[in-house]
Amino acid sequence: MKDSIHPEYFETTVRCACGSEVQTRTTLKDLHVEVCSKCHPFFTGKQKLMDTAGRIEKFKRKYAKAQPAASKPEETASPQ
Repeated sequence: MKDSIHPEYFETTVRCACGSEVQTRTTLKDLHVEVCSKCHPFFTGKQKLMDTAGRIEKFKRKYAKAQPAASKPEETASPQ
């Protein structure tokens, strides 16, 4: 390997907006990130479901009509 073409490799601290710090080695001296594995919703399990344009309410209204009809078996049975 040629000596003069490779960047310097530093030991640095990666700092997150949540306050978490991680020691690593990189070609950059300082790293500041907004989201890390300690505060990212995917890793913490604190994901929020986004109800876009009332889809959940629309689903509940659609199937709320079908539910009472299925819960009354005496009306569907024919007298013999």
